[in-house]
Amino acid sequence: MPRLYGFEDMAYGRVREAEAEGIRAAASRRRARQAFGPITEWMTEEGYVTTLGNPFKPDVLAGVLHHPAIAGLKRTEDGKLVDSGGPRIIPVEEYLEILAIKEENSSAKGPDREYLLSGPISVCGLCGATLGTSPSNVGARGHRCPPSTAQHPGGCGKVRIKADLLETYIGEQVMGELAKPEVAELIGAAREELLRQAKELEKQVRSARQRQKKLGVDYAAGSGLSLAAFKAADRELTKLIRENSTQARFLNQVKHAPVGDVPDLVRWWKHAPVKAKKGLVTLLLERIAVYPAASRGSRTVDSDRVALKWRQWGAAEETPST
Repeated sequence: MPRLYGFEDMAYGRVREAEAEGIRAAASRRRARQAFGPITEWMTEEGYVTTLGNPFKPDVLAGVLHHPAIAGLKRTEDGKLVDSGGPRIIPVEEYLEILAIKEENSSAKGPDREYLLSGPISVCGLCGATLGTSPSNVGARGHRCPPSTAQHPGGCGKVRIKADLLETYIGEQVMGELAKPEVAELIGAAREELLRQAKELEKQVRSARQRQKKLGVDYAAGSGLSLAAFKAADRELTKLIRENSTQARFLNQVKHAPVGDVPDLVRWWKHAPVKAKKGLVTLLLERIAVYPAASRGSRTVDSDRVALKWRQWGAAEETPST
């Protein structure tokens, strides 16, 4: 039986701090009423994986956040929560808040809806932070620039946009670009190039993991490396692994993009699976920067609000960025 994520042992007596950071961040997002699907997408983008090394799935993450041990609690035989005497990854009050959300949603929770533009491709036009997926109070899908926190500094929290509006605009732009003969002719070669880049990033991740493992062995063997130097080197390697893993997963999405002749692009886009559309967006666009709406409640999405940076490959280099 695998250990509980966030702990070094099955007795929940020792915290694994690198994983505990992910639990705290996920708990914060859940308390903000983000669905488990978007939270697991974010965790994957940040490089967090399960104890078995797999990407988090919503049910797996829910099992962690609903486990009393993360708040230093345990359940008695009659189901009551009591102090376990163990360490607390998150405060008890935050854990109880997460349980309350679970109870609220237990009777009428449908499957999480997919987002076309989740991941590092969408950024805040004001501060450059990656936009998160954030449903509105009435459950409508949306994106927002996350406000800066101690755990995740940097976001300005000033940009929010409805996912349906943004996805419709991006779909129109992508279809228009793909309709250009010079782009359609080169798209197959472009896909292979991005997949090659993804493989190179994966190779760098494997190398960094090996270096990280050797670093730990050398330090434990008394190599003369100070604790401060060991921690600094370990942090740098962890950062490199996380960033390259995220980018490799992002680029690998292009394998689902169609490269043959598509007779009716508009019809295809309307009925295509999200992973195929994600692949096509990744193949054509390098970045989508979203700015604040001109007025509160505006439903206008145009080049004044959304700036697109097209990938520069082959004949598409002559295509101006919007």
